[in-house]
Amino acid sequence: MSRGYCAIGIDHVKTPVNVGTLWRSAYNLGASAIFTIGRRYPQQGADTVKAWRHIPLFEFRDAEDLIEHLPYGCPLVGVEIDERSKPLQRFHHPERACYVLGAEDHGLTKEVADACHFLVEIPSNRCLNVAVAGSIVLYDRNAKTAA
Repeated sequence: MSRGYCAIGIDHVKTPVNVGTLWRSAYNLGASAIFTIGRRYPQQGADTVKAWRHIPLFEFRDAEDLIEHLPYGCPLVGVEIDERSKPLQRFHHPERACYVLGAEDHGLTKEVADACHFLVEIPSNRCLNVAVAGSIVLYDRNAKTAA
């Protein structure tokens, strides 16, 4: 059994389908929880495997609320195209991590990006869907942990 855990969430997510898709991926790829910051989406129905039965969804009011509730020794890892970001393929995932993705229309808020211990980006030709980006990060974590 491997040590550590991770959670993954979206900062001010806009659409419920992305929450459901990320939830399903998080369940399938071994995340311990998912979360949102600043809810602005209606109830979602894209969770076709009923991942809510297996991993919880936490909803934080704002970045301060998330940071206040980060587990001890669990760094916040932002997934964002930013001059401070390290390419995902060169990133060493911490044993414990809380990954946060930006909203579909504006990315991470400055407040959340500045609070991150690490920033990573997924090299791509175009912008990725937020739930797809989260799935890639979780897959990368699993692949590197297995190696």
